[in-house]
Amino acid sequence: MAKTRVLIVGGTGYIGKRLVKASLAEGHRTFILRRRHRQVAGLTGIQAAGAGADLRGGQGAELVEGSFSDHRNLVEAVKKVDVVICAISGVHFRSHNLLLQLKLVDAIKEAGNVKRFLPSEFGVDPAQMEHALAPGRVTFEEKMIVRKAIEEAKIPHTYISANCFAGYFVGNLSQMETLLPPKHKVSIYGDGNVKVVFMDEEDVATYTIKSIDDPRTLNKTVYLRPPENILSQSELVGKWENLTGNSLDKTCISKEDFLANMEGADFVMQVGLGHFYHIFFEGCLTNFEIGEDGEEASKLYPEVEYTGMHDYLNRYLDI
Repeated sequence: MAKTRVLIVGGTGYIGKRLVKASLAEGHRTFILRRRHRQVAGLTGIQAAGAGADLRGGQGAELVEGSFSDHRNLVEAVKKVDVVICAISGVHFRSHNLLLQLKLVDAIKEAGNVKRFLPSEFGVDPAQMEHALAPGRVTFEEKMIVRKAIEEAKIPHTYISANCFAGYFVGNLSQMETLLPPKHKVSIYGDGNVKVVFMDEEDVATYTIKSIDDPRTLNKTVYLRPPENILSQSELVGKWENLTGNSLDKTCISKEDFLANMEGADFVMQVGLGHFYHIFFEGCLTNFEIGEDGEEASKLYPEVEYTGMHDYLNRYLDI
């Protein structure tokens, strides 16, 4: 059976390089969009070895030129493939380019051949965030603008709600402004018992690629909620304490005190604080049931041996 041709936009970025690896592992012919005259670090010729890809049969991902600023070029790139996955950044401490995807939507609509488009989401489901605090709500509003354009253009699609990337939320025990485990003290949000979903980024990529040609995920949102990774912050901290044999000094922060930190903070910090508030105080990742317009990834793909957070935290023991 012919494998799917997959174009990954942002294929050398944080989640994009993992999507490239996962796509190649599934045997798909995989393309990375490259801006013209731009050197892509770690890529030689048509191979994407620098993206961490498993180069089966000596073949890696192929580079295809395209740019959001060149509509015709973008259309030609899209015409080469069956599936387009966008993995450009939507977080404010990196580049924030979500609305550039509207140009990609226009190109996909004109090309007329794409069987599935997965826009850059991979976090909180924006459809659940109409109540979100400013200024962080802009992230969800922009994702919904892109969704509206996709649906109005009648482009077949799948949305991925991957919740909390472990690289940003687990090793640091969900502490802000660090990626490493605290040595002595840890801040606990509220009572620490709100359920959160933590995901190894490699598993995010694996589940995403599994969904791209699955009829069960067509025009639906796929939620990544593997049961062992639905944990409260207190449970996460407890796993770390069990691994290290050390007890951390815990300070519980009320929602009022937490939100007070937004006053006088810069824009990026306000966005981060707002998102943390919704996740750890409101439970926005787990406070709703998945409806008929959604599917849960670990139920769809039980063969995936996802990484539990105990094993993930093991990586930090020697740091």
